[in-house]
Order: sequence, then C-alpha cells, then structure tokens
Amino acid sequence: MFSVFRTATPGAPAPTLEGYAQGAGCALVCDFSSSDEFEAALIAERRAAGRYRPKRHRKRMAAYLLAATLALAIIVALAV
Repeated sequence: MFSVFRTATPGAPAPTLEGYAQGAGCALVCDFSSSDEFEAALIAERRAAGRYRPKRHRKRMAAYLLAATLALAIIVALAV
C-alpha cells in the first residue's frame, strides 16, 4: 500500500506526530510577535534610510499662497 511518509532509508521507522509537533515550534522563528510590530520596524528602517522625506513642493506651494495673499491685500488696499 502507498505510504504517506517518505523515509530516507527503507525499513526506518516512520516519523510520528509527536516528532512533528516538537519540530513545529522551531521551523518558523520570527523576531516580531505581531504584524504591527513588524510594520513599525519596517517604517522605522525606511525612515532611517531617508525614504519618507518631506516633499519639496510644499515650500513652493507656501510661496505661491503667500504671493497670492499679498496680491489680494494690495488689490484690496488700492480699491479702498
């Protein structure tokens, strides 16, 4: 009959469920206890690498807003 377990040598005892249960905890080891912890570490690493820098267009947008405000103030001052 077909065997579910494949062994390295014929005649060797098949692995047991207890053996698999003991090795299950050691198979996948992760440094993080949750996905939130992993995401926080990932974001911190990316910030340290400079990936999340402030956008340069914010300064330009502030300059345009200041210029528009000054232009409006001049127009209102001339109209009065």
